[in-house]
Amino acid sequence: MDVLAHGLMRKMHSRLEAPVAYRLPLADSQMPMNTLLGKTVRLRYTGQIQCVHCGRNTNKSFNSGYCYPCFQSLAQCDSCIIHPEKCHYDQGTCREPAWGEEFCMQDHIIYLANSSGIKVGITRATQVPTRWVDQGAVQALPIARVRTRLQSGALEVMFKQHVADKTNWRDMLREGDQVVDLAAEKARLLDLCNDDLQEMIQRFGFHAISVLHGIDPVDIRYPVQGYPEKIASYNFDKDPLIEGTLLGIKGQYLMFDGGVINIRRYAGYHVELSSS
Repeated sequence: MDVLAHGLMRKMHSRLEAPVAYRLPLADSQMPMNTLLGKTVRLRYTGQIQCVHCGRNTNKSFNSGYCYPCFQSLAQCDSCIIHPEKCHYDQGTCREPAWGEEFCMQDHIIYLANSSGIKVGITRATQVPTRWVDQGAVQALPIARVRTRLQSGALEVMFKQHVADKTNWRDMLREGDQVVDLAAEKARLLDLCNDDLQEMIQRFGFHAISVLHGIDPVDIRYPVQGYPEKIASYNFDKDPLIEGTLLGIKGQYLMFDGGVINIRRYAGYHVELSSS
């Protein structure tokens, strides 16, 4: 085995190509992962974890990469990140108002995606199409654009009365993606939610919500040569060594012949990457 890189690991960077191009950050290295498909790849966790925000050593990672003090104090770790409809910036109680201004008080996109089936989601406008790739979506289509995270959360709550808002990661990693008519599903949702949407426009203002028209769905293809027979999830905390043939990459998952690992979950872990 040749050691290719080692150091603090972060979530994979992606670029929308055909297929998606992935790079794995390890310390100062950006390892191109597509070139390792079909090869024997080893990931070895060295036992060290560093907070991805402050850099301090920690025995346990919280919220995919943070030490406990940062988890408790940072706005990006607040519960309103998971539930954007509970954003409390306008109440003056944001943990970090400057961070909220930069990330929450910005344009957001409400979208439909086809990952493990049709789902509704939100993301900052600057995170399109990265968010779709991170979720393993094979299709995505924007529905609306709003001015703040709170507004995007309110619309997501409205839409998820009629469509799922979660991805089943096991189904996402199975072979056999089904193409769906996202444009038709978008039209159906807008029709079902028309009265509620008009109330939202009254609540937030006419210029706050823009329903998007004339946009074609985005098709996303991933670097996958095969799928594992069993969707078993590797866990660095239980087994620090992962080794096998790299079959594919989808979302933030590396798929080996013996199982899969969610790279984003282990951000902050010190890992050594090797390949034969």
